[in-house]
Amino acid sequence: MSLPRIAVDAMGGDEGVRVMVEGAALARRRHERFKFLLVGDETRIKAALESHPNLRASSEILHTQDVISGEDKPSQALRRAKTTSMGMAIHAVKAGDAGAAVSGGNTGALMAIAKLTLRTMPGIDRPALAALLPTLGDNDVVMLDLGANTECDTRNLVQFAIMGAAYSRVVTGRDAPRVRLLNIGTEDTKGTEELRDAANVLKSVSGDLSMSFDGFTEADKVCRGDVDVVVTDGFSGNVALKAIEGTARFVGDLLRRSFSSSLRSKIGFLVSRPATELLKHHLDPNNHNGAVFLGLNGIVVKSHGSANAAGVANAVAVTARLLEENVTERITADLARVGADSLRVMRGQEESA
Repeated sequence: MSLPRIAVDAMGGDEGVRVMVEGAALARRRHERFKFLLVGDETRIKAALESHPNLRASSEILHTQDVISGEDKPSQALRRAKTTSMGMAIHAVKAGDAGAAVSGGNTGALMAIAKLTLRTMPGIDRPALAALLPTLGDNDVVMLDLGANTECDTRNLVQFAIMGAAYSRVVTGRDAPRVRLLNIGTEDTKGTEELRDAANVLKSVSGDLSMSFDGFTEADKVCRGDVDVVVTDGFSGNVALKAIEGTARFVGDLLRRSFSSSLRSKIGFLVSRPATELLKHHLDPNNHNGAVFLGLNGIVVKSHGSANAAGVANAVAVTARLLEENVTERITADLARVGADSLRVMRGQEESA
């Protein structure tokens, strides 16, 4: 049985058509049942497809030469949504011509167009941007929100936890993901009122869901491997993400500098090269590429603008898995299961305030 097509914004990303098409071709080798809708300049897409006959046979091209740049403001992007490759890819999801969209373009523009075009799911107030991060354990960790919502209330955090757990079950295969709220300490008295209230709600309803909730985690524990989903507001999440990425680059640059400082260091590098190559692979963002806007009436995945073909392939593969596992339907079912209980708890908190 064929699955819904994946719409690819072939003009998005720093490298544009060549890398996006090559990435889609790599992903299709792992997900042969999928077909693709490649959105962008038809001449350039056809030229890129010459090297990928397997993808060409399973793809349709939707032509446009209009592209949203990295400098375009979301308001500017919205006005051109119907004519740009990004906007047309997302509109294909709304129209039912594709089951999901992937873009490496402007994040703010992608969020604005996706939210306005697809709207949020019933029971979700705001969509959240979720991504996978590497850990020291045998699991990647799902972290959300990473920048879509700078300020969040209790209800938003509870919804993010439900969506993150559903996403984690798809991508990690864990039946009951370990969910924690990001905080400045693990004690029940730490953090903002919204965080403490969200923790109380999640403790009361987690038994109705396939998740394990046990309070808070701190930023230095995110990548230890003892948590599967970390929930926070978009401001804190974006700061934490950039700190983690910056630290990874710092460690990599420090190792390169150390290994080139002397002849003895260079010899040491040759001896330890297998270990350093493993470290490089583990920290390479291309191997964890593909952030998801959860909570929309449709699947939209953001690829790093600087991703190479392997990185784009990972983003497309994430999209394919979300479609195969019906993540939107899973989130809907979980929201329905806990909706009344969580609403009652939050009302009780408001009345006692």
